[in-house]
Amino acid sequence: MNDLDLILAAAKEAGELALSAREGGLKIWSKDGGSPVTDADLAVDALLKTELMAARPDYGWLSEETADAPARLTTRRQFVVDPIDGTVAFMKGKPWFAVSIAVVEDGQPIAGVVHAPALDETYSATLEGPPLLNGQPIVPSVTADLLDCAMLGDAKMFVHPAWREPWPAMRVEARNSIAYRMCLVASGAFDAAIALSPKSEWDLAAADLICRRAGAVAVDHKGRDFVYNQPVPTVPSLVCANKALAPLILSRVGHIELP
Repeated sequence: MNDLDLILAAAKEAGELALSAREGGLKIWSKDGGSPVTDADLAVDALLKTELMAARPDYGWLSEETADAPARLTTRRQFVVDPIDGTVAFMKGKPWFAVSIAVVEDGQPIAGVVHAPALDETYSATLEGPPLLNGQPIVPSVTADLLDCAMLGDAKMFVHPAWREPWPAMRVEARNSIAYRMCLVASGAFDAAIALSPKSEWDLAAADLICRRAGAVAVDHKGRDFVYNQPVPTVPSLVCANKALAPLILSRVGHIELP
């Protein structure tokens, strides 16, 4: 079984487990730093780690719900996993969460799956061929103006008085899962997504490949490409957009110095 088929099957099994766990009632607590986690996050993580590492014992492992170990830095390939991306939506009974699994080689994703089980949407990509949604090719939008574009992000951020130039009126919506937001841009359902706060590699890796294969842009707010399996697996921000809007967005946010 190739890597894509392996992670596709694992993501769908993980999605079924997540849905059944939610239906049965979740145990919820806060991690260090205050973000919520559920017993389902840990169960899905354990399932994925057991199955994927049994199939590829020489791969490294990086997951939101597994304590990080430096051994992954010595491997050429890694699984980069968010077992339930969008935990807040998941625990509130909303559909906007996803299982995100990437295979990374030499710092770049080579296979990626983002599976949103409550929506029955499965996005996938490899380095060859088009990215797919439920088996059908996807492409980004061709929207070329920020005015009235479909934007994923924090509505309050766009109206903050500190901007050098006010943002035009946009149709701004929120989706909890970062990976799912990026896939919505890759598929043309939205035109762009912006997050000016730190993100983790497991939020991005699978969807980054899906976006790039679709012809969308996924970079940080300075326009830098992402590199994966870093010692500290975080990035400062995310700008994801079709190719027409990406430079317009970067011109507005590139001057910002984030911590």
